[in-house]
Amino acid sequence: MALGHASSGEAVSLGTLDTQAGETRALLKARDVEVMWLVLPAGKLVPSHGISTSMTIQCLRGRVEVELAGEVKLLEADQVMYLAGGVAHGLRALEDSRLLVTIVLPADRSD
Repeated sequence: MALGHASSGEAVSLGTLDTQAGETRALLKARDVEVMWLVLPAGKLVPSHGISTSMTIQCLRGRVEVELAGEVKLLEADQVMYLAGGVAHGLRALEDSRLLVTIVLPADRSD
């Protein structure tokens, strides 16, 4: 089954994604927001990086370490973390993990 971007008003079953989308993918991308399904196998590292706008990282399954300016914070299933724009962050999966990442896109962006 092909999994395309969700459209306005379309519900996406995260349980279905967990069984069918075993890799990272964009769930939706609109003018003002992007939502990504992030799959991190145990031990996977995402190097430190930053984006200019605000974002949230919601842990749906597993546990990840989030590195913020040299400090490591734990993010576990059923927790969400807010990051302000420009905050550099890296991730390390302590176990197989599924994250929902929501990025607020700049208002003056043109596609």
